[in-house]
Amino acid sequence: MNIEQLNADYGITNKVKFVAGEEGFPIIEVSNEYAEAAISVYAGHILSFKPVGQDEDVIFLSSKVNYQLGKAIRGGTPICWPWFGPDPEAKGRPNHGLVRNRMWQMREVISTPDGSTKITMGLVDTPETREIWEYSFDFAIAITVGTVLTVELITHNTGEQPFNITQALHTYFKIGNINQVAVLGLNGRKYIDKVDAGQQKTQSGEVTFAGECDRIYLDVQPELVIDDPLLKRKIKVTATNSKTTIVWNPGAEISAKMADLGDQDYEHFVCVETANAANEVIEVGGGEQYVITAQYALVGYQF
Repeated sequence: MNIEQLNADYGITNKVKFVAGEEGFPIIEVSNEYAEAAISVYAGHILSFKPVGQDEDVIFLSSKVNYQLGKAIRGGTPICWPWFGPDPEAKGRPNHGLVRNRMWQMREVISTPDGSTKITMGLVDTPETREIWEYSFDFAIAITVGTVLTVELITHNTGEQPFNITQALHTYFKIGNINQVAVLGLNGRKYIDKVDAGQQKTQSGEVTFAGECDRIYLDVQPELVIDDPLLKRKIKVTATNSKTTIVWNPGAEISAKMADLGDQDYEHFVCVETANAANEVIEVGGGEQYVITAQYALVGYQF
């Protein structure tokens, strides 16, 4: 993609500009009265969101992040679609679907009436995608940078045949230390414990961390909170059209084996993922559309 042309077509003076990132990936830099953000056109991926006046980013990015075509970006907001987790049909297709390692197409950049910045990118099916997943689709992400960070995943079935999807915003949130953070709002919810052979359990109290955590929470409420006493803040995660939440941190042992993650990085992020996963399978009929939304806000933050 030509950076000069992208700026001509989609740049907004003093608010939105495109720059060449590592490996030439186009990066969208947003700066408005509410926040600064960085978004990769490759993978439709948010790399940073920092509200005005904040020293720490809301989003975590690996210290060893590797920008490479065909590879997912470690940290930020990877998108799992049209399936979450392993290939649901066991055909040997990649984990988490086919959109987190592709270059997306720009569609629109606008300033909204309240001064926020909205960026829309998308993908459509091609002969190559239909070899992996046979359906016709238009898949878009709309990212609004304002007082909160709003992310919409928009699935449009452009064919006549219905299809089923699972999906997730695999968002990495920056935290002070995993041993001190807690996730609130999941007390009493059933979850699938992937660390314990997929056993179904019930959450008691807040979610805390002592080693690897990989859980799919079922039938969750729309609002969850990441309580981070070390950074002295709370991050509220608000979901629409999602009743599944994944909570993940690899812990020290697995983290040490991940080439694109620094040995101590696991201490400084937690993934709280807005999803349709496990038993929450979404059928999208021919010509129909389905939208899942996540909003990320600092609780009590005043502009």
